[in-house]
Amino acid sequence: MFRWLLIIVAALVGLVAVVAIAGWMMPREHVASSAVTIQQPPDSVWTVVRDLASVDAWWPEVEKSERVNDQRGREMYRHVQKSGFEMPLLVTESVSPSRLVTEIAPANTPFGGTWTYEVGPADGGTRVTITEQGWIANPIFRFMANVFFGMHGAMDSYLRALGRRFGEDVTPVHQG
Repeated sequence: MFRWLLIIVAALVGLVAVVAIAGWMMPREHVASSAVTIQQPPDSVWTVVRDLASVDAWWPEVEKSERVNDQRGREMYRHVQKSGFEMPLLVTESVSPSRLVTEIAPANTPFGGTWTYEVGPADGGTRVTITEQGWIANPIFRFMANVFFGMHGAMDSYLRALGRRFGEDVTPVHQG
């Protein structure tokens, strides 16, 4: 019995080691984009995208969203995900009505980066493209993201929820 337990523990340790080594071999940084077309006017879509404090009203992954004070007077929000993970978002650029850039504010997070939202007219509606320039520090998380979750998961979830916010079913198209 003890021998089987030892074999199982050794196998689990070996599996974690293989995953960690594979993760170390994967790039720490990545760039990925997803886009959808929503049959609404660009100014209507921009208003919803730009209202970072109200994301929790229509994106199921965010339990709470609120504007918070930044020590340097910058525009910052705190999104609390359903998992309980708190994501501090700093607005680094806002060009109405077409471009918004948010950055995961410096914190002790295992990942970070920016989301660049581009909103513009297309096909009688509005094309929304999100480009993530991110990094994942922990090699085990990096492996899991690359192999199991993909780099487009959060962007696709956001874009599908944005479409539902306007009563539309949209399918994100990956661009990287």
